[in-house]
Amino acid sequence: MNVLFMSVAGIGNLDGQSIYGDLLKTFRLHQHQVYVVNPVERRSGKNTESLISHGVRILDVRTGNLQKCGLVEKGISQLRLERQFLSAIKKHFAGIHFDLILYPTPPTTLGGLIGKLKAKHDAMTYLLLKDIFPQNSLDLGMLSKDGVKGLIYRYFKRTERKTYEVSDFIGCMSEANRRYLVKYESWLDPDKVEVNPNSLIPRDMPDVDRVALRARFGIPTDTRLFTYGGNLGKPQAIDFLIRVLKLNEVRGNVYFAIAGDGTERHYLEDYFDKEKPKSAKLFPYLSREEFDSLLQASDCGIILLDHRFTIPNFPSRSLSYLQAEIPYIAATDEVSDIGTLAEAEGFGVKVDSVDEAKFLKACETLSFRELRQMGEKGRRYFEENYTAERSYEKIMEHVK
Repeated sequence: MNVLFMSVAGIGNLDGQSIYGDLLKTFRLHQHQVYVVNPVERRSGKNTESLISHGVRILDVRTGNLQKCGLVEKGISQLRLERQFLSAIKKHFAGIHFDLILYPTPPTTLGGLIGKLKAKHDAMTYLLLKDIFPQNSLDLGMLSKDGVKGLIYRYFKRTERKTYEVSDFIGCMSEANRRYLVKYESWLDPDKVEVNPNSLIPRDMPDVDRVALRARFGIPTDTRLFTYGGNLGKPQAIDFLIRVLKLNEVRGNVYFAIAGDGTERHYLEDYFDKEKPKSAKLFPYLSREEFDSLLQASDCGIILLDHRFTIPNFPSRSLSYLQAEIPYIAATDEVSDIGTLAEAEGFGVKVDSVDEAKFLKACETLSFRELRQMGEKGRRYFEENYTAERSYEKIMEHVK
C-alpha cells in the first residue's frame, strides 16, 4: 500500500523519536511504501528536494515561513501552501497511486488539497486531530468573532469544516477530545470519529547515575525534581508557572527545571534574570537526547495548559514522561482529561492552572516512594496504550 503523509509542522528527524515519524516508520516496518510532504521554511535557505530516510521518501517543499513569525506572514504562507504542495507532488511523486492519505492538524488549511488528492487517487483519508483550531485561538483571545479577527476566525472555521468533511476517519487524542468534536460539530457522522492518541515506538531507558546527571545539569541531588519541557507559548500558562516558582522560593521544598522555547519564554527569562531563584533552573532549548537525560534525573514531569481553554487538549509531552517512568502533575483547564486520566490510572495528579498553592502542595506531598510507584504505573500504561503499533492497527482496521 502507498501511504502519503502531509504535515505543516514537519515530521522531525526520523533517526529520533516523534509522534509522526514513529507512526510512519511503523508503516514501513509493515512493508508499506511511505511518502511524506514536508515544509521547509524560507528562512532555512533550502530549496525543494527529495530524500530517503529509514525507507521513507521525504519531499521537503520550500514554503514561506509558517512558525515563529508575524500573523500576516504566517497567514499568507498558509494560503500559498496548498498550491506549493500540489505542485511539488505532481513533479516529484508523478505516477504514484496513493491508497491512504494521513495528515494532522494544525493547520486546517490543507482540506482543499486533501480533497483533490482523495478524488484523484480514490484514497482513504485519515485525519490525526492534534489541535482543534480555530477554537483554541478564540479561547486565548488571539482571535475573536468580531472585527478583522472575526473575519479571520470565520475563514479558518470554514477550512476546519472542509477538512473534517473530506476526512473518512478522524483520530482524536483522547475520549474527551472525541466527545467534544461530536458534540460541537454535530453534523459529523460520529461513527467516523474515534480515539487514536499520540504514540511512539517505545524505547528502553538505560540505567543512569542520577547523582552524576544532576551534577552535570547543576541541580541539587537531595531534592525532588519536577521538570517541564516543551513549548513555552500562550497555551502553556506561563504566568501561572511563574507564580508557582515565586511561591516555591518562599517554601523551598522542591526544585523545578524548565526547558523549552516559545513566544512566552521571555517572561521566564525576565523572572530568572531579576529574581535569580535558588529552587529552579531555566535551560535553553535542549536536544531530544539531552532532555531525555534530564528526565532520567527527574522525579516527576509537569503538564501546563491555560485555564481558559474550552477544548480538551492532550499534550504529547506526557509520552516523554511516561516513557521515562516518571509520573506527571497536570495543571490544566477544566475540560482536558490528561490529568483526570492520570489520576484514574494512578500515574499523575490533576490541578487547575489557576491555583498555584494547590499545585505546589501536590508537589510537596508526593514522597519519593509514591513518585516511583506512579512512574512504574505510567510506563505500563504507555506500553499498553500509547505505542505507534497500536495507532497503526487502529488505522489499518479501516483499510481492511
